[in-house]
Amino acid sequence: MQLLFLVLKYSQYLFLAFLIAYASFLLLSLIVGTIHLYERRQQAPVGGDVSLPPVSILVPAYNEELTIIETVESLLMLDYDCYEIIVIDDGSTDHTAKLLKEQFHLEAVTCSINQRIPTRPLKAVSQKQLKHIKLTLLEKANGGKGDSLNLGINAAQYDYLLCMDADSMLQEDSLKRIAKTAAKDPSVIAVGGMVKVSQGVALAAGRIVDYHLPRQLISCAQAIEYDCAFFGARVLLDQAAGNLIISGAFGLFKKELAIAVDGYDTGTLGEDMELVMKLHFFCHNNKIPYRIGYETDAICWSQAPSRLKDLCRQRRRWFLGLYQCLKKYLQFFVSCRFKATVLISYVLYLLFELLSPFIEAFGVIIIVLSLLCHQLNTTFFVSLMLLYICYCVLIALTSFLNRVYLQNNSSITLFDMAWVIYAAIYQCLVLHTVLTLIKVSSFIGYQRKKNAWGQITRDKHRAA
Repeated sequence: MQLLFLVLKYSQYLFLAFLIAYASFLLLSLIVGTIHLYERRQQAPVGGDVSLPPVSILVPAYNEELTIIETVESLLMLDYDCYEIIVIDDGSTDHTAKLLKEQFHLEAVTCSINQRIPTRPLKAVSQKQLKHIKLTLLEKANGGKGDSLNLGINAAQYDYLLCMDADSMLQEDSLKRIAKTAAKDPSVIAVGGMVKVSQGVALAAGRIVDYHLPRQLISCAQAIEYDCAFFGARVLLDQAAGNLIISGAFGLFKKELAIAVDGYDTGTLGEDMELVMKLHFFCHNNKIPYRIGYETDAICWSQAPSRLKDLCRQRRRWFLGLYQCLKKYLQFFVSCRFKATVLISYVLYLLFELLSPFIEAFGVIIIVLSLLCHQLNTTFFVSLMLLYICYCVLIALTSFLNRVYLQNNSSITLFDMAWVIYAAIYQCLVLHTVLTLIKVSSFIGYQRKKNAWGQITRDKHRAA
């Protein structure tokens, strides 16, 4: 019995040490993100004397009839001189392709695409020149998101690729801002942008005309979560030149390097993270000077799941994708075949993202056993939990205010502040617990449909 008490005691210490380490990482991320945001606000506006390169925008789509028209219309409104739009329909079973053809008067064309990256068969090509923008629709056999993006890479005529989701919308200056980050530094091979939850925003001609926090609790909790991630950890890792993830919803890449590493891996659930890690590995081991950047002023509005079932399915997919990527590159991590900052990032993702759900579940078991064995200081535990909740609310509130500061045309009310606090408590106590259970159980049957799109129920974007 004494041995059990000793194990419980030191397990409590280890769990507490993990919580302190994670809380410290969040705090450091928030401080670095806030300082970075303030410094960016003091810089000159976008544009200047930097020559911006032509860009091919790739939009993979599968059963996106509810959002695809608004997405393409937002892309046609971009304030950018030279770009093309390529929509890749991955064998949709709805009217995605039909709606695009009717709305934009696309015409069937005959053309050959150099298959530099192998993909599923191409079925049809439709095009239309809309002023200075060429809109292309590629219809192909179903092969997954990565396969669709690879076909888009093959078809792209420009040296830079902007990859985004079919349910997302860009602000009018987003492409200019993310391209400028790449153009002003030749060593930049990829750039990630800021992704925000679109529920609550109304855009007209690529500009925000109205915004309020999502009124649905689950969507608001995700908006807060996105703020914490994109204003915190992503900025910190970018400053340390160790970003391992560029969101699949919004990322810019050099085409030749994407082709050099054989594009997106169609055998993983985390194709966006896998591509970034592959670029790190390729450039480091071929002694190519490189940097993977992150641009907080380039904003993409993307739909978050509005139903718990869809959110659980999405996070299960993300978690398994993370596992596949970290597992795939484990041998290169052990042999130190990445640069030092990337190795540190690998450890952070391993500890705070992949292992965290299991450590938290283990901690709960230890707490329950300690309580049953009368080995738990109840007063200290309750105080710690209250402090943890207050800390989560503080992090969420600060991240939210950072976003409001970034959105110059946004205003907040006392209701917004109260809603953020309520949503942060819900995210901390309820949603986080549910998603932790989903992650812990996610390996059950994960081989089935591992290349599927992972569809979530879409909603129409809010009208301007």
